[in-house]
Amino acid sequence: SSMSSPFLLGFDEVERALDRVSKGADGYPPYNVERIAAAEGAPMRIRITLAVAGFTADQLEITLEEKELTIRGRQVDDGKDRIFLHRGIAARQVQRTFVLAEGMNVLGAELRNGLLLVDLIRPEPSRNAKRIDIVSRP
Repeated sequence: SSMSSPFLLGFDEVERALDRVSKGADGYPPYNVERIAAAEGAPMRIRITLAVAGFTADQLEITLEEKELTIRGRQVDDGKDRIFLHRGIAARQVQRTFVLAEGMNVLGAELRNGLLLVDLIRPEPSRNAKRIDIVSRP
């Protein structure tokens, strides 16, 4: 089931993009995952875009624990002092969890026009040649 399959994000040839949802199995919030080519000194990256309209930046939280990137949103229900003639927009909580491939780092996150953009990069492995000293023993 899609509840337990990991969403492995990396630059592997066998890049698997399977949804892993602990809460929000109703498909909310919807999201995209795209690969963005390296350009203008910026490395190649993977961008997760979540549609989180109605959430402000301080209602959203992004945590990275081990290799699990979790995005949570909490809207406070302030309906106590409001008189609704129709209530069709519920205060909701969202949570999506993505499993990152080995070596992936979060570059940054930005909230723009109701879209939360989270950019992931894999730092280039250093290709420095390492000199190995030879110990001479009599």
